[in-house]
Amino acid sequence: MPRVLVIDDDPTVTSVLKRGLAYEGYTVDTAEAGAKGLTIARDRAPDLVILDVMMPGIDGFEVLKRLRNADETLPVLMLTARDAPTDQVKGLESGADDYIVKPFTFAVLAAHVKALLRRREIEHPEVLRFADLSLDTGTRRARRGNRDIDLTSTEYEVLRQFLLHPRRVLPKHFLMDRVWGYDVEGSSNVLEVYVKQLRKKLEAAGELRLIHTFRGTGYALREP
Repeated sequence: MPRVLVIDDDPTVTSVLKRGLAYEGYTVDTAEAGAKGLTIARDRAPDLVILDVMMPGIDGFEVLKRLRNADETLPVLMLTARDAPTDQVKGLESGADDYIVKPFTFAVLAAHVKALLRRREIEHPEVLRFADLSLDTGTRRARRGNRDIDLTSTEYEVLRQFLLHPRRVLPKHFLMDRVWGYDVEGSSNVLEVYVKQLRKKLEAAGELRLIHTFRGTGYALREP
């Protein structure tokens, strides 16, 4: 799961973001000061940083500079009450990838986080793995052991969600929202059809089942 690091001296903000982002499927670390945030980033490399500007000790701009020195590709979203255009320009010119002003709406912030991570995935593709299954997000090809598996674009998106959230029971509405952008109600059996197609391809050579059904709840990618 993508790891998000929140650096903000406001405990209310860090609490809201940790709870909300965890619900969205992210692993979340928090720090109440810049120095602690830099230590966490060094020890547990994040996939994205949400960074306040006005903090005691090392301010957000200095933290951003040090993060950039360590990893030029790390997505950084600045979250601050400083809403003047000059502050926003300074943040972006200092190397921030995005800038959101407090007070903020969590749904909007979550959409920005998702977009930044998607952009990084396109620019820096990775290989997602679980058991003997792998999915190359650059070539969009899957493998089961030494066997290549051709996927349609939708099959790829469904399988990617399972690999991003291994072992978790994913509700049908969650998968529908992530893959198609709408809730499962009234959508017939489209999700069931794609899960069935994925199982057929993943088990074509007699392999054990990885995508399991939890009746009345959803599906989970788990070991046989």
